[in-house]
Amino acid sequence: MIRCKRVYESVEVQDGQRVLVDRLWPRNKRKEDLHGQWLREVAPSDALRKAFHAGELDFAAFVQRYQQELAAHPEHWYPLLDLAGKGNLTLLYAGKDTEHNNAQVLARWLEDELERRGPASSPVCYAP
Repeated sequence: MIRCKRVYESVEVQDGQRVLVDRLWPRNKRKEDLHGQWLREVAPSDALRKAFHAGELDFAAFVQRYQQELAAHPEHWYPLLDLAGKGNLTLLYAGKDTEHNNAQVLARWLEDELERRGPASSPVCYAP
């Protein structure tokens, strides 16, 4: 199962493997409190991230451009498929918007890839 969760939420046993998928380190978060790994290369490019946060792109345009970036660099997200195949995977993000963020897009992308391989669970992204 692939889940999405704010990095500021408590660590839970059901999180499984925890991976921070933001390009920037979250504010006021110590590295030893992550209890997981950081894959910044799987995050949207700086240009795409800045355009979305500046309001130059709506979420649909952001999703389309981020998916293009993911398609161009499978080496960035492919290790996440292995983690998801072994058990629970929690994609961590820092943003306050729990519905419109790169972790949501990435979770759906990974689930689509897992479906191509065989039966998979659906992503569970939730707010605190």
